[in-house]
Amino acid sequence: MSDKIILTGDRPSGKLHIGHYVGSLRQRVSLQNTGEFQEIFIMIADAQALTDNFADPAKVRASITEVALDYLAVGLDPSKSTIFIQSQIPELPELMMYYLNLVSLARVQRNPTVKAEIGQKNFGEGVPVGFVCYPISQAADITAFKATTVPVGEDQKPMLEQTREIVRKFNEIYAPVLVEPDILLAKNEVCLRLPGTDGKAKMSKSLGNAIYLSDSADTVREKIMSMYTDPTHIKVSDPGHIEGNTVFTYLDAFSKPEHFPRYLKEYATLDELKDHYRRGGLGDVKIKKFLNSILEEELAPIRERRAEYAKDLTALYDMLKKGTEKAEETAAQTLSDVKRAMKIDYFA
Repeated sequence: MSDKIILTGDRPSGKLHIGHYVGSLRQRVSLQNTGEFQEIFIMIADAQALTDNFADPAKVRASITEVALDYLAVGLDPSKSTIFIQSQIPELPELMMYYLNLVSLARVQRNPTVKAEIGQKNFGEGVPVGFVCYPISQAADITAFKATTVPVGEDQKPMLEQTREIVRKFNEIYAPVLVEPDILLAKNEVCLRLPGTDGKAKMSKSLGNAIYLSDSADTVREKIMSMYTDPTHIKVSDPGHIEGNTVFTYLDAFSKPEHFPRYLKEYATLDELKDHYRRGGLGDVKIKKFLNSILEEELAPIRERRAEYAKDLTALYDMLKKGTEKAEETAAQTLSDVKRAMKIDYFA
């Protein structure tokens, strides 16, 4: 039976927030601790981050530290997961160069994720070629480590399908040396794309609507108490709406049955709480305080661990260096296999 290998990661564009946590980080820790996977590679995708931060490399560099701290704080363990920096693996751009010949420009431009992100970045006519091609860069990342499983959000499904197409085409033309990966989505649909605190579809630093893993308890409380709920729920007695109510969306993502006897004894389940809110007679402040208690229970140990790791950044970078060296060994073997299949290993 072939090895089960995971590749996943994040673009370092700032500190990670609770959307990252419920969308992928929490799942990664769980997968890491199952022992089912022979290798887990977690990539800090700084080269991808530079496609839309090319004029501000200092931001990307600083963000690598923040992301690495967040990784360790949530429980990713360098003895079980290989954490590495994308730009320090020279085999990746070489693989991408060969894959570029297997994909048409029209196919890349049809990718819905690329189209959506180009719109969000407001590039206008100045879209960098590197940004358009980043699905192919992602294919290089995934195949370099022979990943069998890629845990991603719903919005990344078109990217993974692009990788699968490249793998099939390469293996058909040359030799079956690349592994076709499977996607792994979060089981809780709410977790796939947690909205911002203002109810907007996306949680992001630029919109100022994110709760960060590193936020203090006071900051988290302030953000929760100012969260978007139901604009028609003006008085406590008013019937309320659950749909589109960000506080209840967060409760769907974070609450567990054991939270109710600890923090809100008058309700046995989340459904009971929702039913009362719909009928009227339940104020927004009460449910926000409940959410704050739940989030504080989850975030307090993460915050504490992060502060400890931040005391020794030399050790943090030593961990990244070792992980990157291990990752490069694997990528070098894949590149060797690819060049042999293409019959361009001239001096082998």
